[in-house]
Amino acid sequence: TKLIDYDGFCGVTRETNPIPELSAAELQRALAGSAKLLLLDVREAAEFEQARIAGSTLIPLGQLGARLGELTEWKDARVIVHCKSGGRSAKACALLRDAGFQNVTNLSGGIDAWSITVDPSVRRY
Repeated sequence: TKLIDYDGFCGVTRETNPIPELSAAELQRALAGSAKLLLLDVREAAEFEQARIAGSTLIPLGQLGARLGELTEWKDARVIVHCKSGGRSAKACALLRDAGFQNVTNLSGGIDAWSITVDPSVRRY
């Protein structure tokens, strides 16, 4: 006979601090700027061989947890993560943030969005 907290009743939790995202065009501007940033590609090596954004560093999502030590210099710097369409990179962003990285951003739409809106020479697959 009265309203209930539906999300609480169903066990749904809301992310209180969501991972920020940026568009491919915003990434293009960031890369053109002078600020130091790491563009982290979390796709698999075979995908990286097919298509890549110039200047990106490959660490596949499945290896990221074990290879965090390679990224310690970036803990306080800007890290932009991408995959093919944004799902794996969102998981990688959460992993990085949980490991203490302060400025992590997900590329919305991944390398696919980059190919469509910024650089059509980057092969879509």
